[in-house]
Parts: sequence; structure tokens; C-alpha cells
Amino acid sequence: MTVEDLHTTTKKELVNRIAERTGQTKVVVKEVLQMFLDEIVQELAQGKRLEFRDFGVFEVKERQPRQAQNPRTLEKVAVPARRVVKFKVGRRMRRLVCNQAAPEPEVKRPPTTTEAPAQVRRPSRPTNSSPF
Repeated sequence: MTVEDLHTTTKKELVNRIAERTGQTKVVVKEVLQMFLDEIVQELAQGKRLEFRDFGVFEVKERQPRQAQNPRTLEKVAVPARRVVKFKVGRRMRRLVCNQAAPEPEVKRPPTTTEAPAQVRRPSRPTNSSPF
């Protein structure tokens, strides 16, 4: 996929689609969507974790202060501690977006009567005749 193939979906486009599917007015859908986004921001600002099953998890992580280096001047720069928002993709989104089938759990089955256990081949005589 190239940059030209990418399309950015705006909030306005989402509002239009949701309003059409639900039969609600665009004004109502826009207000509800904005309230939802505002609530997410408020929860994250308070350091809370948000989990939406099959969609993903938003959480705030603390980054420790560190020393970095300016690549042009090679000057050492102190980078202060900061909070960052992390998003972990949920199972359904990963499957649909990343084209990954959910891994099937491995089930160990006993060998059937038609299957013979693998034979272990051992050497018939020592390979080294050295006494040491």
C-alpha cells in the first residue's frame, strides 16, 4: 500500500455514516461521538486505563528521564520524564486489520493405533575407538 492509496477518514465522515445507519440526526451523532472522545481523554488524563473488548486498550505509561544525544552536534541533552498514551490492539481488530487469523489452541492428541511411534536410531558400535 502506498501513501497515495491511504485515505484519512474524518470525524465528519464517521458522523455521516453513523447517522445514516442509525436514523439519528447528524447533530445528535456528532454530540454523542464528541462526548465519547472527551470521556476517553478525561479518563486518560486521570491516569486510568480504558479497555474496549475486541477493540483494544488505552493506557498511560510513565517514561523515565534519560540522556539523549543530538545527532548533528553530538551534544548531550536531558530528556525529562513524561507520560505517554499507549494503545494495544484488541483481538478482533488485529484479526481484521492485520489479516491475522486468531491462533488456534494446540491440542495434544495421543497417537492413533495406525501411527507407529518414531524409532530412535542408535549407533551399533562406538564412533570413537580412543581409550581416552
